[in-house]
Amino acid sequence: MDIAPFKDRRDRLLARIGAGVAVIPTAAEKIRNRDAHYPYRADSYFHYLSGFPEPEAVLVLIGGQECNAPRSILFCRDKDVDKEIWDGFRYGPEAARTQFGFDETFSVAELEKKLPELLADQPTLWYSLGHDAEWDARVTAALNSVRAQTRAGKRAPAAIHDVRVPLDEMRLIKDGQETALMKQAAAISADAHRRAMRCAAPGRHEYEIEAELLHEFRRRGSQAPAYGSIVAAGANACVLHYVSNDRQIQDGDLILIDAGCELDGYAADITRTFPANGRFSGPQRDIYQLVLAAQDAAVAAIRPGARFHHPHDAAVGVLAQGLLDLGLLAGTLDEVLTKETYKRFYMHRTSHWLGLDVHDVGEYKEGDDWRVLAPGMVLTVEPGCYIRPADDVPAAFWNIGVRIEDDALVGTDGCELITRGVPVAIDEIEALMRKD
Repeated sequence: MDIAPFKDRRDRLLARIGAGVAVIPTAAEKIRNRDAHYPYRADSYFHYLSGFPEPEAVLVLIGGQECNAPRSILFCRDKDVDKEIWDGFRYGPEAARTQFGFDETFSVAELEKKLPELLADQPTLWYSLGHDAEWDARVTAALNSVRAQTRAGKRAPAAIHDVRVPLDEMRLIKDGQETALMKQAAAISADAHRRAMRCAAPGRHEYEIEAELLHEFRRRGSQAPAYGSIVAAGANACVLHYVSNDRQIQDGDLILIDAGCELDGYAADITRTFPANGRFSGPQRDIYQLVLAAQDAAVAAIRPGARFHHPHDAAVGVLAQGLLDLGLLAGTLDEVLTKETYKRFYMHRTSHWLGLDVHDVGEYKEGDDWRVLAPGMVLTVEPGCYIRPADDVPAAFWNIGVRIEDDALVGTDGCELITRGVPVAIDEIEALMRKD
């Protein structure tokens, strides 16, 4: 693993915080039931700065002040050959220091003693207060230990700042290692969607198609899905966060798949909608083409200098006019937009940040204004249309749910859709699904 990007991120964070100390613990292992654990995943902030994969670890960064140089310190589990027999390899402090580029490493068993020493006489503590109650208690105990030494001349940090604030800003702009991983995750996910399309057919169950996705994710080296995969046929496609995946697919259903893999911590997020029998019906085709046109408009609005809401506004404008043209909404375009009556059929926003988390960190506004897009940002583009049965809706449109989602990397001029390895055009989808 190339540790240079992780060292660079630590250095950049240290430059941002100046004199002070930052404490960033990793995630704890979680019990699934009895004594069985969920598969372990490191905390995203911790991974971003360290690349260290083991639980029971914490990163401490000391900012430079006066003659002291900045330094990075890792506390981790001890090397334990006996435990490795049961649970697998452990780096231990010494190997962790050399292989991950830390200035110092210690056993996590020394943390209770060492942390007050590291906090003493530092002007500022950077820590995610309120994120983890157990860690809040540990940090509070360390602060109180320093405060108890006041008469000995020790001072606790006078200010506590949320370390997530500077880290969120850093994580918004992806570096070269991150974009390479995200493109690889996108390619794996696109191949999985293509596999699912080929395998889908009336009579199969949604979970069978989900299994095809998971097979391709793992076969290609992904560690896990980036989120719970949605395989929604028929009316289920009108449930935005449907995850049961247990219905038998019927002839004439549209199938909406929202799924992406995670690769070395980084997520892909793709949605495609296609006909179970390989041919779009007339109403299905009308709604699909409308959503695709809305996505095209949103993609055209993504470029450096545009604001985050511009793709959404572009998509909404196209969807609203199309719903009027199809007779699914009444009034003028201005009325539909002003009264937001389009939300009956399109109730979510068009984009979110993407990265180490599928709904990645970073503010969407700067003050009262939507954030300006810049090269290196990655956002989804996912307009949709969901039509539930209703007396004022023609029956031919009932239970049509369509969403088309791609991942957009903002470049120096426009954006790159990194997930177009899976088709979106109707004729290409139908060609892919043909069994002859």
